[in-house]
Amino acid sequence: MPTIVPLSAVDPQHVEDLLDAAFEPERRGRTSYRIREGTDWLPMLSFAALDDEDWLVGSIQVWPVALAAPDGRAHPLLMVGPVAVLPAHQGEGYGKALMAAALGAIDPAAALPQVLIGDPPYYGRFGFVEAPRGWHCPGPWEPERLLVRCNNPAILPPAGMLGPWAGAASRLAN
Repeated sequence: MPTIVPLSAVDPQHVEDLLDAAFEPERRGRTSYRIREGTDWLPMLSFAALDDEDWLVGSIQVWPVALAAPDGRAHPLLMVGPVAVLPAHQGEGYGKALMAAALGAIDPAAALPQVLIGDPPYYGRFGFVEAPRGWHCPGPWEPERLLVRCNNPAILPPAGMLGPWAGAASRLAN
């Protein structure tokens, strides 16, 4: 069984090394990085997975983002990811444990919709479905891989551009 700890308890360089091993250093050019540009991951929703010898083998980060609707309103969301597991440990349940920890830490009474770019069959088991086709990203993406999880999908705007949620950390801390 993995040991799940707050990501803030792990050396940031170890997390960067893990992300490079899981996604290659070119990961920083991906669209998801542009969506959350200039924001910091949320410590209360971000976790690390340690193996039996307390080595870092996985991490998950959750970020404040927003969907800018055509009417100019910003709709806050939580962006889940990256979910990273060292290649040698993929398929061992670390990713599922990290997803359970992050999604379980979201207060259901005040849950913001969650968004991610990922594999629909994998993330579907956690309640993620395809986002409205009117949602856009600041870079290349495959619409069927833009996924959202929301208790009440009727509140989701039908269109908009994903990007950072400026000033979110101070709002979420209060």
